[in-house]
Parts: sequence; structure tokens; C-alpha cells
Amino acid sequence: MNVKPLADRILVRRLDEPETKRGGIIIPDTAKEKPQQAEVVAVGPGRLTDEGKRVALDVKAGDKILMGKYAGTEVRIDGNEYLIMREEDVLAIVG
Repeated sequence: MNVKPLADRILVRRLDEPETKRGGIIIPDTAKEKPQQAEVVAVGPGRLTDEGKRVALDVKAGDKILMGKYAGTEVRIDGNEYLIMREEDVLAIVG
């Protein structure tokens, strides 16, 4: 895969959360919420300021992040599902 996000955008892959069953009820895949944890696959070079200076991103490839539930745009690359989002949609980096 050779994808390079532009400006302050990042490409992430959602991480599957462990399935929990409570009271013996199994929730079908269609009713499950989308995971809010993801792994950063690629990052853009950063955004440009009004003065023309480039501001580097705080996240880097390989970081695990927490993101908003409805953040980003879903894309399919080489048969895999990814999300392209702005760095400002990242809530936290998980250590």
C-alpha cells in the first residue's frame, strides 16, 4: 500500500475491541458500535500556517489513538477498510 495523506490528515485502521457477552446475550455484528480505538498507518506532512510554515503532527505511524465515534471518512484500499481523518479529530494517544 502506497498512500500518503495530505496536510494534517492521517490514515488509521480501526482496532477490534474484545467481544463481551453479558447475561448470555450475543450481539450481532450489525448492532455493534464502531470501535473508537485505531492504529495510525500513515500521516501527512502537517498543516501550513498563514505564514507558510509547516506545523508537524503530534501523531506518527504506529501510534494507537482514541478518536470520536463519527470522525473521519471511511475508505477501502486493497480490500481493507481504513479511515482518513484530521489530526484534530484524535482525542488521545494511548500509551
